[in-house]
Amino acid sequence: MLPEYRNHGASEKTIDTAHVADRDARAGLAELKRLGAQRVLVGGASCGGTTAAIAGADSDLPVVGLFVVSSPAQCGGDGVAAVRKISSPSLFVVSPGDMNGAVEREVRSLHAASAGVGKEFVIHNGGHHGTDMIRRDGARGNQLQDRVLTFIESAYARSE
Repeated sequence: MLPEYRNHGASEKTIDTAHVADRDARAGLAELKRLGAQRVLVGGASCGGTTAAIAGADSDLPVVGLFVVSSPAQCGGDGVAAVRKISSPSLFVVSPGDMNGAVEREVRSLHAASAGVGKEFVIHNGGHHGTDMIRRDGARGNQLQDRVLTFIESAYARSE
């Protein structure tokens, strides 16, 4: 499931619905469970990664993995507290130039607090934020995409 949270992405022109992304993410996880999902991997970019961690930490479904890309420690909730509750493999990705280094500090704090088994911290050289690291960095972006996809496949394989 790839959600688009209210007032984000193409929905940015909607009425201000601040701090509903966590509710949207929880509703998405509940729908996956209703449809028969047995386990989930949660993740996202920017606030989407923080939101995914927060929702995953409270999910009724087992979380087999977590990935965050350019995600702040606080975004509609406490990402640090959330990653302390997720012990599955976790991948943290950041570009050192993102917001003049401010995002790197945030992602490092999430990584440091993480209870993830085999947690990884990846510095992606470039200055892009979130999914732009993949979309705008050519061959390096393709390598990062492959790394994220390999992480996802591996997390699911370990959980079987």
